[in-house]
Amino acid sequence: MKEKILIVDDEEDILSMIKDYLEINDYEVITASCGKEAIKRSENNPDLILLDINMNDIDGLEVCKRIRDFVSCPIIFLTARVQDSDKIKGFGAGGDDYIVKPFSIDELGARVFAHLRRERRKQNISKVKFEKGLTINYSERKVYFNDEFISFAKKEFDIIELLSQNPGQIYDKELIYERIWGFDSEGDSSVVAEHIRRIRFKLNCFDLKEVIETVWGVGYKWNG
Repeated sequence: MKEKILIVDDEEDILSMIKDYLEINDYEVITASCGKEAIKRSENNPDLILLDINMNDIDGLEVCKRIRDFVSCPIIFLTARVQDSDKIKGFGAGGDDYIVKPFSIDELGARVFAHLRRERRKQNISKVKFEKGLTINYSERKVYFNDEFISFAKKEFDIIELLSQNPGQIYDKELIYERIWGFDSEGDSSVVAEHIRRIRFKLNCFDLKEVIETVWGVGYKWNG
């Protein structure tokens, strides 16, 4: 089955160029030319989204925030912005990577392939049961407490996956940022801390308060 990619860009020539390139490389392609259309098309369960930031109706950052609760696939931003602060905002909104315009179409293709390959590897990991009634199905990217589903956004699950597959190992915020966001730069502690806070809030609703432990002055570790 072909992997499905959603391209979102309000510049028709860029949209057409990327679409032609990906179809030649045997991907199924869906397109959207504005933010509203992107939100609707994201319901088609794409395997990856290429998302322009600078759009007239709803910008890409806002689109990403709106779809992240039900879309778990990688999102790569297409943007002319190059400041670190913009990248941090994008990662905080739920993005996975950046391609800066103008870009090489072959570089874009390589990034797409790398993210899809990473997703395929994750799907090969089986379901694991932990103590306290917690179960993680890595292939389906779902978390359960005594068979009751707990909903996590993509980046939240990615952090759970990283920590739970390495129980007892301490990860500082910078390393978590690098592993999850894949950005070779100094990590932004506030983004990681906010995601950990959200994860703990959801786990605490099921009395799972000590699953992720803070090692003060060092980082976080999994105690599930």
